[in-house]
Amino acid sequence: MNLTPESKVLIQGFCEFILATHISQMQAYGTNLVAGVNPGYGGQQIYDLPVFDLVEEVVAKFGQIDTTIICVQPDQVLDAALEAMASNIPQIIIITAGVPPLDMVQLLRKTEACETLIIGPNSPGIIVPGKILLGTQPSEFYIPGSVGIVSRSSTLTYEVAGELTKVGLGQSISVSIGSDAIVGSSFLQWLQILDEDETTEAIVLIGQPGGNSEEAAAQYIIEAIDKPVIAYIAGRHAPSVHNWQQTGTLASVIGRSVNFGTAESKLAAFESAKIPVADSPSQIPKLLKNILTPQRVKTK
Repeated sequence: MNLTPESKVLIQGFCEFILATHISQMQAYGTNLVAGVNPGYGGQQIYDLPVFDLVEEVVAKFGQIDTTIICVQPDQVLDAALEAMASNIPQIIIITAGVPPLDMVQLLRKTEACETLIIGPNSPGIIVPGKILLGTQPSEFYIPGSVGIVSRSSTLTYEVAGELTKVGLGQSISVSIGSDAIVGSSFLQWLQILDEDETTEAIVLIGQPGGNSEEAAAQYIIEAIDKPVIAYIAGRHAPSVHNWQQTGTLASVIGRSVNFGTAESKLAAFESAKIPVADSPSQIPKLLKNILTPQRVKTK
């Protein structure tokens, strides 16, 4: 991954999913925003960024773009992402929420033939504290450190970061993989990225009801992850009839357990894997301090 202050970053679209304050925050953080793309607005300036009609025009002007942040309307996300892929942009962050599921299926099929990493939809993006901010995460919750955060939630991501920051536990990378029904990158991909990241010593995984990605992550941690992991599952006290529409929960599907997608199912998976699970975000720092003592840190 190329996540440094020198990384060239593009913004596609300027709709309600991103505000002037988000862009100014990224710029103040040192993110190298080079341009925006908004068809029909080429040649103008929006939020102090030069605007082009096409992604290929930005590449011709500034050279290889490392990351694009997509903030167009939901039905325009597929076209925007395919345009970015055609220009060989390796990292795509989709801030937009509510992308049509079939569009995401088509997009993910396209990524099978390349190495494009897609974060989102419905994601506040990525932050490498002290280095680069990509998206809408509030940077004031973060300090540089060695704890990696990977989450399905948006607000819980920086709530947990805030709890860590309060006790001086800084963060290496924090990413929300997105809360739509179908998202690009998975817990498994990010667990591998964080496990291989030299600055990360421990990982916090934040899950919530819906689907079975947390269960798959628990098994993957047993099989492939060397670094210590702490988990937190939101919604454990929510009524079982609650519809977690945000994460595409299908509470009753023929052939699946009645517990499919529930917080209880996810908690059981982590318990079976002997992965510590926090009862609340405020408990995560204590669990991390316990697991980061020298005699208990796993080594490769």
